[in-house]
Amino acid sequence: MQKKTLVRDLLKEKQAELTAAERKVAAVLLDEQLLTGLQSINRLAEYAEVSSPTIIRLARKLGFDGFSGMQDAIRDEIAARMKQPLAKLDTSKQIGDSDHIISRFIEAVSSNINRTLERLDLAEFDQVAGLLSDPTRRLYLLGGRITRSNAHYFFNHLQIIRPRVTLLDSSPSVWPQSLLDMDAGAVLIVFDIRRYEKELEKLAHLALKQGANIVLFTDAWGSPIEKYAQYCFRATVEVPSSWDSTLAINFLIEALVAEVQSRSSDQSAERIASLEQMIGESRIFRSN
Repeated sequence: MQKKTLVRDLLKEKQAELTAAERKVAAVLLDEQLLTGLQSINRLAEYAEVSSPTIIRLARKLGFDGFSGMQDAIRDEIAARMKQPLAKLDTSKQIGDSDHIISRFIEAVSSNINRTLERLDLAEFDQVAGLLSDPTRRLYLLGGRITRSNAHYFFNHLQIIRPRVTLLDSSPSVWPQSLLDMDAGAVLIVFDIRRYEKELEKLAHLALKQGANIVLFTDAWGSPIEKYAQYCFRATVEVPSSWDSTLAINFLIEALVAEVQSRSSDQSAERIASLEQMIGESRIFRSN
């Protein structure tokens, strides 16, 4: 089943076709995570300092019949972004369970990866790979309650490939110490998917004020952190479950790991050889 294009994506895709007044409305909607689009057309016009007909013209350029159609789409998008686990479970039951859960998961995850790749900007991917390959830059990683495992997985690989990689503690009380060293040479890699976490948003804002580059991994709807991030990877996460799937995010992580290692092949080879020697001497793993 083909999914509708999100309003926030349409607003970005159509920028070149919009008038100056229409771009003001688009900016207001994007800056406020579309929430201003839930107001009446007169209130939105007043907030954006444009006329009501301008908003109607914008809606039509995005492919809607008028403001009410755009507002319905915004309402659905916000509802999906804020959907809670029990609501997700109800939705998956409504879809039906005639097929085995494995079959339904394979279909959902495959679709997630394909949709994530469709919206992936390869130039942006290469730019991020370049940032992460620079051994002079300090890298900091942090995930939320659900995405902490993604941050940890990425950290484990980057730490082997290159130096100066830090996995931030999950407790916000110790983040200020790390912020002290975040400057223009630092990169903060943040993972945040729906039921977005305010603490992560605060950290990203503070890191930006320190001059750090921010790389965000988020879902299709986009974390509020996106307004602070120089680079953003949006992945599709919906599966027939109460919880979202981060497999599409891990796909991007593993692709970046491969590219960063390729760009840092000599240095990473030395580090891997040293690591293997330490593992051998410590006898952590079985020899047979």
